[in-house]
Amino acid sequence: MAQAGTPLTQENTSRLLKHFSGEGPPANDRWAALWDAGDFLPWDQGIPNPALVDLFGTRQDLVGVSAFIEDETGERRRKRALVPGCGRGYDVLFLSSLGYDAYGLEVSSKAVDEARAWADEHLADYPVRAESSSRGKASFVLGDFFANDWIVQADGHDTFDFIYDYTEEQFFCALSPDLRPAWAQRYWELLSTHPESTIVCVEFPTTKKSSAGGPPYASPSSVYLAHLGYPGREIIYDVDGSPSLEEESVQSVGFSRIAHWKAERSHAMGNGTDWVSVWKRGM
Repeated sequence: MAQAGTPLTQENTSRLLKHFSGEGPPANDRWAALWDAGDFLPWDQGIPNPALVDLFGTRQDLVGVSAFIEDETGERRRKRALVPGCGRGYDVLFLSSLGYDAYGLEVSSKAVDEARAWADEHLADYPVRAESSSRGKASFVLGDFFANDWIVQADGHDTFDFIYDYTEEQFFCALSPDLRPAWAQRYWELLSTHPESTIVCVEFPTTKKSSAGGPPYASPSSVYLAHLGYPGREIIYDVDGSPSLEEESVQSVGFSRIAHWKAERSHAMGNGTDWVSVWKRGM
């Protein structure tokens, strides 16, 4: 396993680009192949993202001070969190320690097995936080983010109150740009309509040129803003890779960005360049 805080070197970036270039199996199968081989997992940092930890330490007002909510029937329950592309599940276990029922989604059966094994062996490394009355569940499920076959493994839940995008496989930036409209639309479907429901993105890589290809693909803040603001809409990019929206599109019709700041800490691969954005349904 990569040591905590391992940078994503140019050599590793080039190797990833080569692995995903040219004709061959679908991207999901190529990610799974890397997990199956197990000798090249440069995204695995061994710890929860410090930017996510800091969010709950200093900006918890943005996501709600409690890990519990009342649903539409008035029943008090734990908030449900989803981490797509969770890798070994470090962020899932962190959210569980806050009291959330946290679900990590992976397209690789090997990754799911390793996440479960990591949880069994290292649960004590994620102590229950003082503000939580008890630990929530940490579950790892196998499936395609864009499909529904994994919902049954997530205890039948098809909506979540907190969604975290970055994770050990840098979820958004790992997707081919042509999937971005579907990515945003899928989040629109998966985020619950409860007023406290929130999406948190740690934006990476924000300084990479779009012409460099990927994964990881260039993901400046403007791209998140365009796609989450207009879920499902095809976004035109200019020659520099910046999204272009119609002039009359002043207000988003999807998610609203309620906070945005440069992360003081993040994983080594994005430390100093990562940004944090917090999203709710359009207001």
